[in-house]
Amino acid sequence: MAMAHVRKGDTVVVVAGKERGKRGKVLRVIPGKGRVLIERVNMIKKHQRPTQKQRQGGLIEREGPIHLSNVMLVDPQTDKPTRVGVRSLADGKKARVARRSGEFIDKV
Repeated sequence: MAMAHVRKGDTVVVVAGKERGKRGKVLRVIPGKGRVLIERVNMIKKHQRPTQKQRQGGLIEREGPIHLSNVMLVDPQTDKPTRVGVRSLADGKKARVARRSGEFIDKV
């Protein structure tokens, strides 16, 4: 399986669509659909009926998924959007690298 360019907890910038320019933390990656949920980005209103867990029904606001191709990882060094490369380390593990600065994204 290929290594995804974003993971849960990463800071990303939306580069296309109606939410373009917004940045936030990745809450969840949905690999099967190739989408991500980003904190406070692409907010949708959902009609929720009362359940055992959620006693109060009504309209709730939550994050909607955005396609992976529309987000770019923020380079930790330059604080700008960057493409992501993958490098093999000496111990055989793979790590993500910011293509803009050459900085390792994963803690090595």
